[in-house]
Amino acid sequence: MDSKAGHSSDLEEIDTYTDTREYLRHARQHAEANGYADWTIVDVDAHHVESISWKEIVRYIDDPVLRDQAEVYHRERVGSPPYGLVGDFGMRYQDCGGRIPHQSDQRERIEPRPGIHRDVELTRRAMQGLAVAYMVVFPTSMLMLGMHPQPHMEVALARAYNRWVVETLLSGDNGIIALVYLPFNTPEEACKVVAEHAGNDKAVGFMVTSTRYKPVHANDYMRLYRMIEETGKPICFHAGYHWQDPSLATVPTFLGMHALGFVWCNMVHMTNWVLQGIPERFPRLKSLWVESGLAWIPFLMQRLDDQFLMRQSEAPALKMLPSDYMRRHCWYSSQPMERSNMKALEVTFEMIAAETQLLWSSDWPHFDFDTPRVIHDLPFLGETAKRNILGRNAQALFRLPDRRPPSL
Repeated sequence: MDSKAGHSSDLEEIDTYTDTREYLRHARQHAEANGYADWTIVDVDAHHVESISWKEIVRYIDDPVLRDQAEVYHRERVGSPPYGLVGDFGMRYQDCGGRIPHQSDQRERIEPRPGIHRDVELTRRAMQGLAVAYMVVFPTSMLMLGMHPQPHMEVALARAYNRWVVETLLSGDNGIIALVYLPFNTPEEACKVVAEHAGNDKAVGFMVTSTRYKPVHANDYMRLYRMIEETGKPICFHAGYHWQDPSLATVPTFLGMHALGFVWCNMVHMTNWVLQGIPERFPRLKSLWVESGLAWIPFLMQRLDDQFLMRQSEAPALKMLPSDYMRRHCWYSSQPMERSNMKALEVTFEMIAAETQLLWSSDWPHFDFDTPRVIHDLPFLGETAKRNILGRNAQALFRLPDRRPPSL
């Protein structure tokens, strides 16, 4: 079989050349067999590899000195990482010992078409394979940008990336939508980003890459939260791992670091978000917590409730149990959904009010991506709950009209 050709009917090897349509062939067959043509499925967390387009993105940097520095860097240095992006935090070990390298690079063959960017074409292929009507596209390497030692670099690259996304990806297909990157280390600049993109219907919310050491309850963020609340769009915390975090320095395997790293940053930020009373101060501000799976949520609900009942004076802003805020004011993405204990998963769905608060996500094209089937085949869900989780909840959160998946 020649996987590079991408037209084999028997995929034996997955590599950086594998055609997305072949990789997702079984997902597509499942969609056709189960009538997804009648569903509006929304993927709230998929990725593109923005570093491949980094030479284009740096041209959008406002500062002429930084822009020139970036263009010279890419023109004259060979083999260097993309300008301004931080280094190795463990991403190079995702490929399961070289067995699943598809996400490492995007060498998949694309027939060039005038006016159609490569990332648009690849996103369309993923949407078709997964039967997705809308796909929220996140960056990849930029998820670590909050750790950059120069805060002004995050501002410059965030603004450049956002403009590139709007002009290149969002204009390329009505089903491609995005959450605007907030340079969260610099709150006043984050406010400017909200003002710039608030009126764009395809920029459906605002994103904080949550691998960073910033307290989400700091007073510096109150104006930002008020501005986002007034837009009616959600703020999204996208978790990440960071092997150079001192608390993970004793973990010698990617498996262990990956398991803990994603969950840890969301747990810390959620704890501060709730106990410091952000949902009470901004009751119409919707928060979406992305890519930590689900098992951490019932644990944190129980742990915070237990401690709160013993020490309520330390959280005077709260009028309900912490778990009530987590269930009523917060939304969650599903991937990577832990399925080794179905009974525990069913209890988790009940505790988080999944029928209204849970949104399906694929995390495509990463090694642990989920297809819609992980929700569709759950034995304890009725069809209404499945339709809600796979699309309707996201439609309500992002104000999206019904839309059919491509070519079903």
